[in-house]
Amino acid sequence: MVGVGPDGERSILARASLVNYHGHPVLDVFVVPTEPVTDYRTHVSGVTPELVDPRRNPAARTFADVQRDVARLLDGRVLVGHALRNDLKVLLLDHPRVAVRDTARFSEFRRVAPSGRNPALRVLAKRFLGLDIQRGEHSSVEDARVAMELYKLVRDRWEAEVGRGRGGKAAIDEAGIASD
Repeated sequence: MVGVGPDGERSILARASLVNYHGHPVLDVFVVPTEPVTDYRTHVSGVTPELVDPRRNPAARTFADVQRDVARLLDGRVLVGHALRNDLKVLLLDHPRVAVRDTARFSEFRRVAPSGRNPALRVLAKRFLGLDIQRGEHSSVEDARVAMELYKLVRDRWEAEVGRGRGGKAAIDEAGIASD
């Protein structure tokens, strides 16, 4: 995401990355900003003006096209990711709550964060997977892969927890999509 408005306070989509259950990218595109960018957040996002400018990067896609593709890819699937509320908000999309597996919200993962806070993905990656991520610029593909690996690590317990909340056992097949 990049920042728009005064001081770049508001976020808009600049890159969309989705991986499948096996961590293979099914979508990874830069998005042409819908309004003037005031903070590219390059030190974190890895996004530069050149990557989202269709004159310099012909592969950069319009927001409407990316939004449509993401909606199509998510339709009927379980969405796995970290802090997904932010991703869905900038995509202007909703996804059925029963089909969302957010690593920032799962009970086992929340125990490692200070009270009332969401755990950082880099903290979860280190603690549960032994991985060092997000050192410098973030890779949204790497973040999506890590979220999927975290999900797979606790899949049975997570699905049992989801199932209890719905009054039955939940299941996910290998068509899950991870986003970041």
